[in-house]
Amino acid sequence: MFTGFPTTALDFYEDLEADNSKVFWTSHRSVYDTAVRAPMVALLDELESEFGSGKVFRPYRDVRFSKDKTPYKTHQGGVVETCPGVGFYVQIDASGLFVAGGFYSSTPDQLARYRAAVDDDRRGRALQRTVRALKRSGYDIDGDRLRTRPRGTDPAHPRLDLLRHRTLSAGVHLGCPDWLDSAEAADRVRDAWRTLRPLVDWFTATSA
Repeated sequence: MFTGFPTTALDFYEDLEADNSKVFWTSHRSVYDTAVRAPMVALLDELESEFGSGKVFRPYRDVRFSKDKTPYKTHQGGVVETCPGVGFYVQIDASGLFVAGGFYSSTPDQLARYRAAVDDDRRGRALQRTVRALKRSGYDIDGDRLRTRPRGTDPAHPRLDLLRHRTLSAGVHLGCPDWLDSAEAADRVRDAWRTLRPLVDWFTATSA
């Protein structure tokens, strides 16, 4: 049963940011398992009946092609995918809770279908309305974007900003309020994911 994220989880990541080493990780692994991973697993289990089965990301960074060789992620993420590269996301780190959803990665075929859907008046306007509604609700719009525009796109296209996106997500930082270490945190994530559902559904229909 999910009972919230304890303050210990925030302290763990604050300390990990200061000492991202194998020595620290080994000596604090039990804190990670009980205060971070276990609550995240319980949270995803709590939300599964409405959103589907979720998975918890590994805590280890892939440093093979990175200049930054610190071995551990300074956050714990969980995701429910509705189709490859699309879904709902939740994260805990030293700053508290973050919730998001959208289109996180794409194949060339998915990207082509996304741009065709944005170009379509009916489907493109639907996404535009959804993005605007999320902004009004306090969600930040993020994603990988072209600096200019896709080749062959009219510079006066009414949805040029959306066409520039190669990925697109919306998220909100909930921080570390009093309810974070209680079961209410699941309700807050559930409410946020419900708000994000129109965006996730649009991408699911486009990408599937």
